[in-house]
Amino acid sequence: MNTDDPNILARGRVATRLPAQDLDRARRFYAERLGLEPVDERPGGLLYRCGGTEFALFASTGASPGTFTQMGWQVDDIESVVAELGRRGVVFEEVDVPGLRTKDGIAEIDGNYRSKGARGERAAWFRDSEGNLLGIGEPVV
Repeated sequence: MNTDDPNILARGRVATRLPAQDLDRARRFYAERLGLEPVDERPGGLLYRCGGTEFALFASTGASPGTFTQMGWQVDDIESVVAELGRRGVVFEEVDVPGLRTKDGIAEIDGNYRSKGARGERAAWFRDSEGNLLGIGEPVV
């Protein structure tokens, strides 16, 4: 390994870690509400894979403040995803602050990363059973 390489982490894979005060409750939420099952588990942890990436829920006595998006999914049709998750009991956040307002749980956001080739994004947010704030986004081309 070349330790002088300034891009040493650029070749690594990123994986999100989300705290869960009740891992069994979190497992049920992710299965019943999101349709996700862990691909692996260990004492105190559940590993999930989505679209070639992974995230883990880990047993923790701490909790996220839920004041920022901790993890998000990019989808092709946000309306159908929000509708389906809503049918499964997911409650979407309603946001009404200067420059950001949701309508039917979905916000229109101007601007996006040039590398995505989009002029904006549509987004929605919800909390999991542990209070983690999760997002869904669809680039607007």
